[in-house]
Amino acid sequence: MTIHMLFDILAWVSAFLVRFLLRHHPSLPSVAMSPDQRFGHRIALLIGASLGALLCGTFNLMLQYPNALGHSVLGGIIGGIAAVELYKARHKITGSTGVAWVLPLAVGIAVGRLGCFFAGLPDYTYGTPTTLSWGVDFGDGVARHPVQLYEAASMLVFAVTAFVLLKRNAAWFARNGFYLFAVVYAGQRFVWEFLKPYAKIGGPFNLFHILCLLLAGYGFFMLYRKKA
Repeated sequence: MTIHMLFDILAWVSAFLVRFLLRHHPSLPSVAMSPDQRFGHRIALLIGASLGALLCGTFNLMLQYPNALGHSVLGGIIGGIAAVELYKARHKITGSTGVAWVLPLAVGIAVGRLGCFFAGLPDYTYGTPTTLSWGVDFGDGVARHPVQLYEAASMLVFAVTAFVLLKRNAAWFARNGFYLFAVVYAGQRFVWEFLKPYAKIGGPFNLFHILCLLLAGYGFFMLYRKKA
């Protein structure tokens, strides 16, 4: 078992453990759905997230490494959102169905990024060269930005902040928590992408920059709509 696979498992376990601990929290009510709709919702989420992760991760790698296969957390989030929103619209389901997964996602991503860090160069998630004192040599003699740790730290800070919001203003968080997560995750990821050696698709921007803008746009739009 590779160290990356081990951390992937730990990420899933961490996410589901947090979700289990929050299962009875009064600010995370279940959206009204029939058993069939709930099952369909989960299937839509699974298919959308899986396809999004595979397609986005693979396309980004293939810009530099032909025939490469990859997966992307960002792609998975966007794919899951697209599939769920389409499913909700078709079945006229209202309300945020993602808020219960805000804290689990943040914690799971943080743990998963540690796996990316310890996997080193073969993971293709390392940063660009740096002369900063905390640069990390992953084995090729080049000190690089530990962008995996930057993202892990960002998500842990967000998780703590989200937990405080959940305690202090539970009603607001129940309505807006997932959209806030979308904006924060996209924002911090957009910044770190400048420190990654991915192929550019327009000026200084890579594929993930564009996806971050789409995700942030979705989050801001939904926050505005909820406020209105």
